Amino acid sequence: MKAAVGSRYDRPMTDRPEDVDHPIMRQLRPGETVKAVISAMRTQVVVTDHRIAVAEADRIALDMAIDELRRIQFDIERNRPATLVIVPEHPRHEPQVLAIPPEHFGAVGEVLDYIGQRLYDRQAG
Repeated sequence: MKAAVGSRYDRPMTDRPEDVDHPIMRQLRPGETVKAVISAMRTQVVVTDHRIAVAEADRIALDMAIDELRRIQFDIERNRPATLVIVPEHPRHEPQVLAIPPEHFGAVGEVLDYIGQRLYDRQAG
């Protein structure tokens, strides 16, 4: 799988999609583009142009459309990993609380920008 033209996979803080063994990679739909892959402490987060997925080893903890997101929060505290909280709109999806090491803060910032723009565009349009 190749990263989309203009993506930021050349940055060392995000994993390249072709190097990732994430269960969601085997379930990508035709034409679905991976926007980011972020390694958290014990999980990986994959964001595509349509969805966000969180997996721990071979277990998918969350797989939902970006439009089904209720809230996403990123808290940074001194001298500890940051916390990324992903809260789905529907209760059938369990909220995810992920520990993000400092070397991945930039990648999370890019993902938050992408998701925020998608949610804003949906509401504005």
